[in-house]
Amino acid sequence: MMSGLRITYRGVEPTGAIDEYVRRRAERLTRRGPTVSSCRVVVDAPHRHKRRGRHYVVHVEVSTPVGRLVVDHSPGDARAVEDLYAAIDAAFDHAVRRLDEEVERLGRSERYPRAFS
Repeated sequence: MMSGLRITYRGVEPTGAIDEYVRRRAERLTRRGPTVSSCRVVVDAPHRHKRRGRHYVVHVEVSTPVGRLVVDHSPGDARAVEDLYAAIDAAFDHAVRRLDEEVERLGRSERYPRAFS
């Protein structure tokens, strides 16, 4: 279990189910790439739209020994953001892609240090 996980809620009532879901997604994130030392997740519901309902924005900040990676996932008016769990999934999927890109970039720079300096 990740010890450095912080979950912050803004405009959303915290529940045990959401906490557990975010913890499981964060655990999967730790299996990727460099050692993830901490993860900060902000679950935000900025405002309720009159006709379109509530939209969610999820921010994920991952700290590794190499540096910090920040993912701000708010895809605009897409229907997926009306579901909190879909917004969490999209943010963590984006964080995984970014971590994979960083690992690949670091691997290339270690193999060919002069080419990427």
